[in-house]
Amino acid sequence: MKINLHEDYIRSAFFGLQDGLVSTTGVVVGISAGVSDKSIVLLASIVAVTVEATSMAAGQYSSEKAVHQMDRTGRHNDNLIVGALIMFVSYLGAGMIPVIPVILVGPPQSAIISVILAFIGLFTVGYVKGLIIKEKPLRNAFELFIIGGIATTIGLVVGYFLKIH
Repeated sequence: MKINLHEDYIRSAFFGLQDGLVSTTGVVVGISAGVSDKSIVLLASIVAVTVEATSMAAGQYSSEKAVHQMDRTGRHNDNLIVGALIMFVSYLGAGMIPVIPVILVGPPQSAIISVILAFIGLFTVGYVKGLIIKEKPLRNAFELFIIGGIATTIGLVVGYFLKIH
């Protein structure tokens, strides 16, 4: 059985997964570096994930709608609501991965676990993307790993320098 997914849906899924992991890990690690109160880290992380997932879905919808309106070839025939829902679910699901350690363990240990889980997730998403597009899975995996590492480092540095005592 062959599943034929529209390329715009695939883009929405991978963008949501990648951004959900990267952005949320940066938030979790940055806030954990700045405050040690589990409830503050958890509240800020969950607010960030839900707001960003909603924002990304809205952005997906409106930007893809513009593409549809400009397309004179009929190539872009994906359902805008489906694309937005894919973005929302993939962002929210991936974004919860670095939040789960905050729930289970709490800071500061949760920050390390969040980073490890996010890096495993990014590597996996990159590898699967490479398999789907039939383009160097390991290279794709390491690209996402490096992107996530940079974003996480920025979050950590900002949180550390703006630490609340």
